[in-house]
Amino acid sequence: MIEKISSSESSSATKTNKKYGGWKAVPFILGNETFERLAVFGLLLNFMVYLTTQLHLNQVSASNVMNIWFGLTNFGPLLGAFISDAFFGRFRTIAFASFSSLLGMVLVFLTSWLPELHPPSCTAQELAKGECVKASNSQMGVVILGLCFLTIGSAGIRPCSIPFGVDQFDQTTEEGKKGMASYFNWYYTTFTLVLLVSQTLVIYVQTSISWKIGFAIPTVCMFLSIIMLFVGTRLYVYVKPEGSTFPGIGHVLVAAYRKRKLMLPIIEDKLDGVFYDPPLISASSGDSLPLKLPLTQQFRALNKAALIMEGDLNEDKSIVNKWRLTSIQQVEEVKCIARVLPILFTSIIPLIALLQQGTFNVTQALKMDRNLGPKFQVPAGSIGVISYITIALWLPFYDRILVPRLRKMTNQEGGITLLLRIGIGNVFSILSMVVAGLVEKLRRDSANSHQNPLGIAPISVFYLAPQLVLMGMCEAFSAIGLIEIFNREFPENMRSVGNSLFPFAFGCASYVSAIIVNIVHHVTGTHSHPDWLTNDINAGRIDYFYYIIAGLGVINMVYFIHVATRYQYKKVQVIDPLPQDMEMGSHKT
Repeated sequence: MIEKISSSESSSATKTNKKYGGWKAVPFILGNETFERLAVFGLLLNFMVYLTTQLHLNQVSASNVMNIWFGLTNFGPLLGAFISDAFFGRFRTIAFASFSSLLGMVLVFLTSWLPELHPPSCTAQELAKGECVKASNSQMGVVILGLCFLTIGSAGIRPCSIPFGVDQFDQTTEEGKKGMASYFNWYYTTFTLVLLVSQTLVIYVQTSISWKIGFAIPTVCMFLSIIMLFVGTRLYVYVKPEGSTFPGIGHVLVAAYRKRKLMLPIIEDKLDGVFYDPPLISASSGDSLPLKLPLTQQFRALNKAALIMEGDLNEDKSIVNKWRLTSIQQVEEVKCIARVLPILFTSIIPLIALLQQGTFNVTQALKMDRNLGPKFQVPAGSIGVISYITIALWLPFYDRILVPRLRKMTNQEGGITLLLRIGIGNVFSILSMVVAGLVEKLRRDSANSHQNPLGIAPISVFYLAPQLVLMGMCEAFSAIGLIEIFNREFPENMRSVGNSLFPFAFGCASYVSAIIVNIVHHVTGTHSHPDWLTNDINAGRIDYFYYIIAGLGVINMVYFIHVATRYQYKKVQVIDPLPQDMEMGSHKT
C-alpha cells in the first residue's frame, strides 16, 4: 500500500530527468536471465551422469560433489545479496558474476574437450564392473575449480536478477505496480521454458550426440547472456548501494532492549519530536521519490528504539549513539524482516514436495512402461517435463486472461493477494503427494502381480502425469508467490537479500528432505520386511513416504493459515516536494 505525504525530506531526494526503464529495459534483463539459466541448468541437470560416465566417479563420490555444489549454490546468494546491497549495486554484481560463470563454463567445457583433462573412455561393461580409470586429482581439480567459479556466479546473479528487473518499475504508479506483478509471471514463464529445453534438447545432445557439443551449448548461452546484459545498459535504472543494513538491525534490537522499561506514547497523540524521523535520500537513478515506511503498531516494542530521550541527539539533530537511538525507517525495516521470516519457514515443506520430481518420481518412471511408439523410449529423467509444460501453459493464461478479470473484482494488482496465491500453491502441494501415493500403490500392485525380471509394471509412465501437473500448479502459485513476496515485502535496500531467500528455502528443503529420507530409511525396515525406501521399490512403500509429506503439508498449512491471517503487508509513503524552509518533521498523510 502506498500513501503520499509532503515533507522537506524531498529536498534530499536525488532526481534526474531519466525515466524508469520499464518494459523497454525488461526484455534485455529477461534475455540475460534466460540465456544464463539455460547455461546453468544445461550443465546442472545432467552433470551427475557426466561425473559417473565420463569422469568415472562412483555414485557416492559423484553424489557428494553434487550435494555440496547444490548446497553452496543455494546458500551462496545470501552472501552475494549482502555484497550487492552494501557495496557494488545489482548491475555491477550481475556483470561480475556473469563473467565468473562464463569462466566456470569454459573450464567445465575444456574437461570434456581436451584429452588431458579427462580419463580415457571405456565401455559400458567396463564401467559397470568398475574397471574404468577414474579422473585424476588434477583433472578433478579443474572440474572443482570450474564449479567454484559457477558458484560465485550463482551467488551474484540469483539474488540480484529479479530485484534488478523490479528496479525498472516505478512502484508509486499504478502502471508500475501492474508491470511489476506481470514481470514476476513472465520471469517464471521464461524460467520454465529454460528447464523444458534443458531437460529435453540439451540432455539429449549430451547423452546421445556429444558431451563436447552438449557443454559448448551452455557456454555459448552464457556468452550471449553477457551480451544481452550490456546491450541494455543505457535503458536501465540503477539503484545505488546504501551500505550494509545488518548493523542497522543490531542497532534497532539493542536500542529497543535498552529502552525496554520506557512507556510508549499513545499512537493517536501528536508524535512530532517524540520519535526520530530524519529525511530520506532516494537511491534510485530514475525519476523516483523516496519510499518511506510509516510507523506501525505491529511488534510495537521495537518502536522504543526510535523514542527520543534526553541526550540522544546532538545540536544538529544527528544521533549521539546509534546503539541507543535509531530512526523510524530502520525500525520498520526490521519489522518487514520479522514479518517475512515465518512465511519463509512455511515454504520448506511444500518445496520438499517439488523436490520429489527429481528423485522418487524418476525412480517410479524407471519401473514403468516408457515406450512411446515402437522405437522411442521416454527418458526417466525427462518425465518432469510434464510439470514444466503445465507451468508454461498456465502462467500466460493466468497473467493475460485471469488476472485482469480478478483485478476488477478484488482491486488487487496481482488479481489475488500474495499470501492467498502461496496458500493455493500449498494446497496443490498436498494434493500432489496424495495423488503420487495413490499412483504408486497402483504401480506397485501392478508390478507385483505381473512380475518380470526387470520389475517393470505394465502401465504407462504417463500415469505419473496427474501428480506432475499438480506439482506444476503448486510451483506456478506457491513458488512465484514466494519470490514476489520476498521482493515486495523486504526493505528496498535489502531487496537482493530478500530475493536470495527463495534459493535459501530450496536449499533448506533439500536438506530437510534428506533428513526425512534417512529417518524413514532407518526406522521402517525390520528383519521381516525391507524399509519403505529400499532399492527395490516394488518391495518398498514409497506411497507411504508420499503420505508422510502430505501429512506434514497439512500441519504446515495450519501454521501457514495462522501466520497469513495475522500478516500485515508493508505500507509505504511517497514524499512530495515542499519548500526547504519548512520545519523538519512536519508532514501530513
